[in-house]
Amino acid sequence: MSAKNSIDSTPEENEEPVILKLILVSSKTHEFSFSPMASASDVTQFVFENWPDDWSEDKVESSSMLKLIYHGRFLHGSVTLQALQLIPGKTTVMHLVTRENLPEPNSSETLTKRKSANCCRCVLS
Repeated sequence: MSAKNSIDSTPEENEEPVILKLILVSSKTHEFSFSPMASASDVTQFVFENWPDDWSEDKVESSSMLKLIYHGRFLHGSVTLQALQLIPGKTTVMHLVTRENLPEPNSSETLTKRKSANCCRCVLS
């Protein structure tokens, strides 16, 4: 059920691509090859533009709805495959999911507000 597509350009002719095996929620898989300098948004845009025929039931309306999950974490669009220290020439497995917005990382201000919101302030007189 797996097939391969590769990105047309790599930064250098002798540079090995990073091979990503993407898994959908429906458990369908497909392999793609990318430059190590490709960002997560480059990957999702390429996959959207080269959507595999056997994934037709899972097609989305826009590449911005596609999100990558690696080691249990959503990848933000600007992170590159090289920054993730993926090994060129080796296959790396990632999940490809449909989600409109990524959750924001928790800030200390948000955590403080959540903790204080759960506190009851009763005054007995």
